[in-house]
Amino acid sequence: MKFLKNNIADIFKDLSEYFKSTDFSKAILLGIALTLPIIAGIKLDALQIGITITVGALLASPSDVSGSIRNKVTGILLATLLAMMVSLIGGYLHLSLWLLFPVLGVLMFGISYISIYGFRASLISFSGLFALVLSFSNVSGGMEPYYRMLLIGLGGLWYALLVLLWHYIFPKAPTEYYLSKTIKLTADYLRTRGELVAETTDRTALLKKLLSIQTELTAIHETLRDILIESRTGSGKSNYEGKRLLIFVQLVDMLELAMANPVNYSKTDDFFKRKPEQLADFQGLLFAMSNRMNAIAANISTPKKLRNNSNIEEFQKKIKRDIAEYSSASKKTFDENLLLLKNLFKYQKEQIKKIQKIEWLLKNPAQRELSLLKKEDSRRFLTKQNYDIEVLTGNLNLRSPIFKHSLRLAVITMIGYGVGMLFSVQNPYWILLTLIVIMRPTFGLTKTRSKERTIGTLIGGALAVGIVLITQNTTVYGILAIASLIIAFSMVQRNYKAGATFITLSVVFIYALMRPDIFNVIQYRVMDTLIGAGLATLGNLFLWPAWEIQGMQKTLLETLKANRLYLEEIIGYYNKKGAIPSEYKVTRKKAFLEMSNLSTAFQRMTQEPKSKQKNLDKVYEITVLNHTFLSSLASLSTYILSNPTTPASKNFNKVSEKIVQNLSDAEAILKEEITSENEGEMYESEDIFDAAFGKNITFSEEEKSSKSDGFHLKIEEAHLVREQLKWLLAMSEKMPKILKETQF
Repeated sequence: MKFLKNNIADIFKDLSEYFKSTDFSKAILLGIALTLPIIAGIKLDALQIGITITVGALLASPSDVSGSIRNKVTGILLATLLAMMVSLIGGYLHLSLWLLFPVLGVLMFGISYISIYGFRASLISFSGLFALVLSFSNVSGGMEPYYRMLLIGLGGLWYALLVLLWHYIFPKAPTEYYLSKTIKLTADYLRTRGELVAETTDRTALLKKLLSIQTELTAIHETLRDILIESRTGSGKSNYEGKRLLIFVQLVDMLELAMANPVNYSKTDDFFKRKPEQLADFQGLLFAMSNRMNAIAANISTPKKLRNNSNIEEFQKKIKRDIAEYSSASKKTFDENLLLLKNLFKYQKEQIKKIQKIEWLLKNPAQRELSLLKKEDSRRFLTKQNYDIEVLTGNLNLRSPIFKHSLRLAVITMIGYGVGMLFSVQNPYWILLTLIVIMRPTFGLTKTRSKERTIGTLIGGALAVGIVLITQNTTVYGILAIASLIIAFSMVQRNYKAGATFITLSVVFIYALMRPDIFNVIQYRVMDTLIGAGLATLGNLFLWPAWEIQGMQKTLLETLKANRLYLEEIIGYYNKKGAIPSEYKVTRKKAFLEMSNLSTAFQRMTQEPKSKQKNLDKVYEITVLNHTFLSSLASLSTYILSNPTTPASKNFNKVSEKIVQNLSDAEAILKEEITSENEGEMYESEDIFDAAFGKNITFSEEEKSSKSDGFHLKIEEAHLVREQLKWLLAMSEKMPKILKETQF
């Protein structure tokens, strides 16, 4: 009974989150944009005009993605402009087949190649491809191409107007949704960290989960940066955005803190095995923080509903008592286990401060109590896209995944249209539509999309048959068509299989309103999807395949470079002290982002055929090594930034310089600058760590006899910095060796 109640509660929770999501609100907006012109067309006896305006709105909608309103509207208008141009060209494509096929291929290549300019450009490109495919349908039959082009432009402007109107009615909705989602994911990260502390046999599954959450968090961090930083203007809204930006800063710091500890599990396992009650307290504190973050996420718009919770405070008291008892029982001047406990607790206390700061900021403190980030400084954290013409020309070769994808798409669409014409398929443009939706630059993504699209179409077709057998009421069909369309658009990004199911239902019911042979429509829809999915998979397999290992070298290079720059900033700060420079946070963001890209690339690699998973074990090893290295950097930087520290020693700089050199060597291997002739020099080095720091931490008799807080802080710093440097050095020495053994 309890299990059933929990399941029902989870279902309602998921539904509530779904209805609050930006995907659902966008789908509602699109539903309005598509239905109102058709209703107006019916009322004014101008249905053809209404349908064409609807097509324009549909073509503009892919660029309506999360981000600042300026970027969003710019994307929609550029997508509309491209759709207009392509529709005009498409209107004159009534050529002989011998001319049509090469023209189709050239257009497909050119439009697809626009996506070389990044994510937003790929959405604009999709609008152009969609417009080209629709020009093969008879959706605006009998209409002059230039007139159709203008109506499509009107539809795009209509959609842009609705987006602006929606933004001014619900200006805070995207910010609140993505902040809430970030807080929930941070809570999941903390909980998984708590589970990892207790796991002593096999941490692989939990580490993969941790990496997955981190990748998702990094992606949402980018979205929030765009929303919060780009949206800040001189209006009254900037105060709200400024406070939300400060909350976001706390969340980014929380991710770094959560990554920071513990890194060396062997030592924590050894200690907690002997002190299980202390493990339970530390784990309980992490779980209590996770629960509190979930409560904050649920009440982000209504912080007054947040109830006081004493769980965190109770666990803090328990841990303080544990540390005091262990300290009084220890007879050693330098007890490594005691320092381990203190450092673990110190990190958790920093997390608690961040949570308290978030709660305080949500309670809308007075402006004078805040220290808002300067707009000029905050803009440095945005990831800028390079729109130079050199990007276009520099990628016109078979080393570029986008060039190969565009070429592949051009050839496969020509083949797809040829197959449709050869077998007299009722709607050959459906094959083209399936191809442009499914085909992706990499095999793994295309394979996943093909599978999900096929399953979704089959389920949608089966459901449609069942509904048609139950009722032939056209009013029911109309309601189901609109409802299915809204659900489909809201599910495409969340669950593509479900999205494909509802798209099929929507298409079938729209056709059912216009023609009686509905079973033929279902049959052709399924057949065209199967043909398109098959061609897409075969195309990615045999035509200029872009296997992930081919791009892994570049991805690893960017990750190593980002980690090196982050380390250099940490070294610089430890030497200079003072205020935290903004450059430090920029390099930290870059390191997190590149680690996320590496994790995503590895996941795509695992989806490829076994025969193409070249050196998968080595790539996995170097991916995990980079993640652990970044965690260790986070641990070192968090301590240095959060505590008063002594001047950096010559030994610190000597070892840290060696770590930087090892990373530079690893980069040189990836750039193929280090060859077999000089690789021997790279490995011939003394045991620099023991030479610099010795085997153990040593103190003078005067220091040992001191019981001051300053001495204990000095021990803490020496222990943590020493351990992290030793760990970082070991990993940095391992990286060039693994890369040398890996064949790219």
